[in-house]
Amino acid sequence: MIVHKGEILFRQGDSGEYLYHIKRGLFKVTRLHENGNMVLFNILYSGETVPHHSLITAKETHGTAIALMQSEVEVIPAKEWYSQLVENPTKPMEIALLLQEKLRFMQQRVDHLTAGTPAERLELLTEWLYDYSHGVDVTELLTQEEIGQLIGVRRETINRLMRLK
Repeated sequence: MIVHKGEILFRQGDSGEYLYHIKRGLFKVTRLHENGNMVLFNILYSGETVPHHSLITAKETHGTAIALMQSEVEVIPAKEWYSQLVENPTKPMEIALLLQEKLRFMQQRVDHLTAGTPAERLELLTEWLYDYSHGVDVTELLTQEEIGQLIGVRRETINRLMRLK
């Protein structure tokens, strides 16, 4: 399935009837809180199977995945996925490796958040995202607000840093 920039792959609260293997592309995952705040909390990239929290058992989706660029996704019926877990003895190891990769990704993101200055954090995010976006600039993919959420600073700080570039 092809998902175009701006289209939604899954929505917060979806029942979890499907899992998705991202063959090519990039998605942002946002979460709408009860107080109305929308927060960007994850980036999904090529090679991932998501939602991560549903790789072993089904659970409703935690956020909304929106394509940041044209992407190719394999839609996997959850029943088929979970049947393979039981029938295929190598499937659990495959899932463990997927989760390990995501954990390493999250460790890298935490390292980026603990870098010294906001400018250094922005540079690390820009370099990281450049690799996954195949050269598309961070400002073409995310708003200043979203960039700020990913590196732990306010939108105004991102605006100032962008002007200095």
